[in-house]
Amino acid sequence: MSSLVRKFNAIFGADMAGPVIAFIAVMLIFGIFADNYLSLATFGSVAFQLPELGLLTLAMLLPLLTGGINLSVTFAANLSGLAAAWVLQAHGGVDAPPSAFLFACIAALITGGAAGAMTGAAIAYTRAHPILVTLSMMIFLRGLGEFLTRGGDVSGFPAYMAPLGHGTIGGLPIPLLIFIVCVGLWHVLLTRTKLGFGLLMIGSNIEAARYSGLNTRRIQVLVYTLSGLMCAVAGIIMLARFNSVRVGHGESYLLITVLAAFLGGINPFGGFGRVLPVFVALIVLQLLSSGLNLLGANQHLATALWGVLMIVVMAARGLFSSYFASLRKKV
Repeated sequence: MSSLVRKFNAIFGADMAGPVIAFIAVMLIFGIFADNYLSLATFGSVAFQLPELGLLTLAMLLPLLTGGINLSVTFAANLSGLAAAWVLQAHGGVDAPPSAFLFACIAALITGGAAGAMTGAAIAYTRAHPILVTLSMMIFLRGLGEFLTRGGDVSGFPAYMAPLGHGTIGGLPIPLLIFIVCVGLWHVLLTRTKLGFGLLMIGSNIEAARYSGLNTRRIQVLVYTLSGLMCAVAGIIMLARFNSVRVGHGESYLLITVLAAFLGGINPFGGFGRVLPVFVALIVLQLLSSGLNLLGANQHLATALWGVLMIVVMAARGLFSSYFASLRKKV
């Protein structure tokens, strides 16, 4: 048993244990009790639902690794989507040419990046707690969006945008392919760049990082700017998927992004975490939600079970950590 655990740890890493155990448990339980759970229809549904939550989780991931948080991810995504929608509306709405969509994407990225940069600058230069800063930004973005739209939504976009939200390439949903590319970018950033090393150093000990010569303020601003840019990508995908933009779209995703990150082995205090376990954790959450839908359970029960799953995984992580520590002592 100990050799099997060591081999698993060497190949996948100890942080992959929780998501893998949860994945196996969900597949076994719902495979037995839910009809047609192990079918292409279920996995196809998960593939289309995963990207929007996944992109918002990636936006949450980098701030968490620095020991912070970004409570404004959903509203930054929605405001970015609104910026794109207004550009398309200004160029004819449903008759807007493809070039207008390019400008719409640029407007969305500028909006998301600006929101993230302002958040990062406030955290870096005032040293206020990220919870307070991002909560303030969340309230600001929500209020601004509701003021500009008067609580309504913006709809009516060109037909060529539909494949971005519902189309497939080689049998794989286009939103899923975009999400996988973003996962790859985040993986490279965290494992192959100075910024990735620096943000993990900040999460481990910001004072030590500062004394070692790292420009911690610059890194924090970059981290939240990248978070905002990822929010913009999520906003564009949601715009194409729903064919409308509203300030409240995806509001329920906020706490689930934190849940997915912690389920994927992210240290709650920052300094340690990888993208791939988070990717597996997101799949587990979507599979759990689909299984409950097949069983006829309502969404409130799904939310409660997400919380239970989080407690179970945290306990499993603690047991695995203790087991690995005892193995190291024996060696």
